Amino acid sequence: MRLQAAVLGSPIAHSLSPVLHVAAYRRLGLAGRSYEAFDVDEAALPGFLDELDPGRWCGLSLTMPLKRAVIPLVHSVSETAVSVQAVNTVLFEHDGTRRGENTDVPGLIAALAERGVTGVDEAAVLGGGATAASALAALSSIVQTGDVDIYVRSPKRVEQLLPVAERFGLRLRVHGWSDAGDALKSPLVVNTTPAGAADELTSRMVPAAGTLFDVLYHPWPTPLAAAWQCAGGVVLGGLDLLIHQASLQVELMTGADPTQRAAVVEAMRVAGTAALSARG
Repeated sequence: MRLQAAVLGSPIAHSLSPVLHVAAYRRLGLAGRSYEAFDVDEAALPGFLDELDPGRWCGLSLTMPLKRAVIPLVHSVSETAVSVQAVNTVLFEHDGTRRGENTDVPGLIAALAERGVTGVDEAAVLGGGATAASALAALSSIVQTGDVDIYVRSPKRVEQLLPVAERFGLRLRVHGWSDAGDALKSPLVVNTTPAGAADELTSRMVPAAGTLFDVLYHPWPTPLAAAWQCAGGVVLGGLDLLIHQASLQVELMTGADPTQRAAVVEAMRVAGTAALSARG
């Protein structure tokens, strides 16, 4: 029986995935299952996959840059994963093949829906990396007009996002980082930049309305998230995204009943919050 799962990346010691998945297993009563973290970089990924016994393993979670490096190493890739060129979940099929999935996109949608954000007229994205691509895919089902403003430090970062926007029917309006303060006027802002990159925006007038989804989770809150909360706006963090995408991974890897998702999400949130608090 396939009872093993893990998260791969390098570095990986900081990952909350083991905490979240184990909490889900306990809530679902899935005794005997294990979920570990393995430090694996791009060079080691092919060999690591080849050494796994598909009869014992049910799935893997991947961090960047493995989300892209794994694509040629799986036998099939879901439409969503192809669209954003990112596989964050590898499933081991009964016939020994590997299937690539992406739960980041539906996880982002679910996290926003949990907070009542299911439709806005327009949105803004800060940053132009891989997470921004997933954000665009998710926003295609939320932004009713199809208009999304993106703010980046380098125009070259947008080149890989334009096909994603086109594929999902979005009109992408590109701006330089010097205008990033204008993003705060949007009813929905998704910050995908690294820690510290958006701190300077706290000097701008933060709106008292609107929603900020800051995908960082440690340290939390970020200066931007704290300022947004103080102004009275709705704030979601990286933990929200981690939990919702992980709950979907659990279902894919274990066959758990989706009707248990709310209970799993809550169990993960309790465990994840406790783990972050312990880090200080």
